[in-house]
Amino acid sequence: MQIADRFTSVSLDPPLVLVSIANRAKMNAKIADTGRYGVSILASDQAPLSLHFAGAASEPDLVRFTWRRGVPLLDGALVHLPCTVTDSHPAGDHTLHVGRFEELWFDDGHPLLFYTGSFRALELQGEHGWGF
Repeated sequence: MQIADRFTSVSLDPPLVLVSIANRAKMNAKIADTGRYGVSILASDQAPLSLHFAGAASEPDLVRFTWRRGVPLLDGALVHLPCTVTDSHPAGDHTLHVGRFEELWFDDGHPLLFYTGSFRALELQGEHGWGF
């Protein structure tokens, strides 16, 4: 049930982000049909939800959506970005969808990171900034 395996910022002006979606994923067809997608940046305590969408665990009871601007986003995520597709580019067995986000919603907290094969959380470390 993997949704997106890549997400990155593209531009600040205009505000654009990119997702990489497997061509065989149901989500790729939905994006092509609607011209819309949403990005949810998970909080550090949402690792089980991440594993569910990565296909590593089946935990459908964890999945709850919040709708913003007609786009479903994951409830409890730190950041919500509803996007309208501006460009799509086939790239091997994936499609790169560039989207402009209309609004950004965010909450305080620590984002979930996957780094060197495990989940991590960023922690504020005094005047020296962020660390693992």
